[in-house]
Amino acid sequence: MEEILARLAAANIQLLPLTHIENHFVFERDGFISLVERARDGGFGRIGAAGLLTERGMAMPIERSSRMLFVAKGLELEATGQQIAALRAFDSDLRAALAP
Repeated sequence: MEEILARLAAANIQLLPLTHIENHFVFERDGFISLVERARDGGFGRIGAAGLLTERGMAMPIERSSRMLFVAKGLELEATGQQIAALRAFDSDLRAALAP
């Protein structure tokens, strides 16, 4: 577990202290988040899709009419190429950090 925590810290990925979410951990970097299942042994389980943290919750990236958007309930934000690249890098780094 210490090795995983060190990899997360090296990748500037932090665990958000959201106690009202009981079945998942929430990891964040640069405004992007991902839910990770809490394993029965207290470790990390499956990693969910990454999205943008907004005031309306998690906005997921979708492509519509050749445009990339971050979409949450009642919210659509145009996504820049830089944001999509940063989101993909976050997702890749999180998966690498949590690998056994």
